[in-house]
Amino acid sequence: EVQLVESGGGLVQAGGSLRLSCAASGFTFDDYAIGWFRQAPGKEREGVSCISNSDGSIYYADSAKGRFTISSDNAKNTVYLQMNSLKPEDTAVYYCAAKTGQGGYYLLWVYDAYDYWGQGTQVTVSS
Repeated sequence: EVQLVESGGGLVQAGGSLRLSCAASGFTFDDYAIGWFRQAPGKEREGVSCISNSDGSIYYADSAKGRFTISSDNAKNTVYLQMNSLKPEDTAVYYCAAKTGQGGYYLLWVYDAYDYWGQGTQVTVSS
């Protein structure tokens, strides 16, 4: 059974940090690209970052550049999203998703390219 389980969300003050984890099981992790997305209430889903486990390529949305860092531990089948300098506008449910094959910048907005999605973890940034 394929599973993507996000964790690490919570409540943090503006300027603080959180590290989200996306633990994957049920598929060959090295063959997939993993993306992070977020959706705030009343807003469209937004791509945040993507990493290609096959070649290590990394992509960031403009909103994430300079503040967020994506990384992958292939031995643990886990992708992380380190979020620093958090802002109230980062408040959202954060989801990870997996797509077979290599990553690419287009994967930040072509959501139906993904094969699997997690259930999400809430991130709330207070001002």
